[in-house]
Amino acid sequence: MASTRSLRGLDWLNFFLADVQSGVGPFVAIYLAGYWWNEQSVGLALTVGGIAGIATQTPAGALVDRLRSKRALVAAAVACLTVGALVTAFFPSLWPVLTAQALIGGSSSVFGPAIAAISLGLVGYKGFDRRQGRNQTFNSAGNVTAAVAMGLIGYFLSNRGIFFFVAMLAVPTILMLSLIRPQEIDYDMARGAKDGKRDANPAGFTELLKDRRLLIFMICAVLFHFANAAMLPLLGEMLAIGKGRKSMMFMSACVVTTQLTITLTAALIGYLAGKWGRKPLLLIGFGVLPLRGVLYCLTHHVGWLIAIQILDGIGAGIFGVVSLLVIADLTRSTGRFNITSGAIATGVGIGASLSQVIAGAIVHHFSYRIGFLFLATIAAAAVAMLGMFLPETRESKN
Repeated sequence: MASTRSLRGLDWLNFFLADVQSGVGPFVAIYLAGYWWNEQSVGLALTVGGIAGIATQTPAGALVDRLRSKRALVAAAVACLTVGALVTAFFPSLWPVLTAQALIGGSSSVFGPAIAAISLGLVGYKGFDRRQGRNQTFNSAGNVTAAVAMGLIGYFLSNRGIFFFVAMLAVPTILMLSLIRPQEIDYDMARGAKDGKRDANPAGFTELLKDRRLLIFMICAVLFHFANAAMLPLLGEMLAIGKGRKSMMFMSACVVTTQLTITLTAALIGYLAGKWGRKPLLLIGFGVLPLRGVLYCLTHHVGWLIAIQILDGIGAGIFGVVSLLVIADLTRSTGRFNITSGAIATGVGIGASLSQVIAGAIVHHFSYRIGFLFLATIAAAAVAMLGMFLPETRESKN
């Protein structure tokens, strides 16, 4: 049984890791726009990071399945992400930024499967629903804290200061990681083996590909992230027009609204996923995305645009908690939990990276309204496919 020290360490690891990742997320678009990068160039930079993530997600999942030293893997990824942030701060020109984004994208692919594996290895399937909700709560609380801090840094100091702040946050992140006792992580449970039994052998990966439910869920997840990934960066660019340093405060408010919503709902989502099942919650999470895209087209008032981010928080919170529960359901007893989550993250990365460059090009040649309506249409297709083809994955005995 996991000790209080390890569980608290996992809580605060999620918090500080979110702080580190926030500084190299949506703020990058505004930072680059301040150096006169156009929409297509910003989209290219974000796409390079996405491609690096695509190339490393499945290998990262396989590595997490194979390695016992999951904490060392997370520490190495944090170090690489910090280097990428510093390169972006010191060299805001094309090739250094593209290189940094590739490093950031590659290192970030480790965090998802590693944190999920550590969590499952500590609490097992029985406690995984609520643990995922708790992970997401601390992760989002970290995002809120980081967004406020980075908005203030961008406004009162400089946009570049955000990336130095990221480097400083790497220190408490590593300290919280060290609180988790490695001997308390059940290695076989962490990879989704037969409920933690030591004699479990991993299932063949081709066997997983035959599972129609996994393929349907992957397609739905790709469509969801294709529709979702570009919305906040595009909103940030739209808010940045003619507003100078104030744009950082607006983006900070958007991120805070999203993450505060997730913080307040994630624990409830984890609880309801165990009571209601996975599909009803997923339909809610997917359903708010096309609505959000349409609402962006109906107003240019900054206050209303920020308020719409509540829908982003609902959708992202549900997907962040429930998606891993679905994968755990479908890979139970196979020993392939992390490589499967990595493979699905690869598909998600494809959707997200294409979203950045395609939506950026549409906005560049047409308008922000057309770009948001295009993304809303893709989101509606994801809702329809999820509702018609994906069955409930939670076992009734749970």
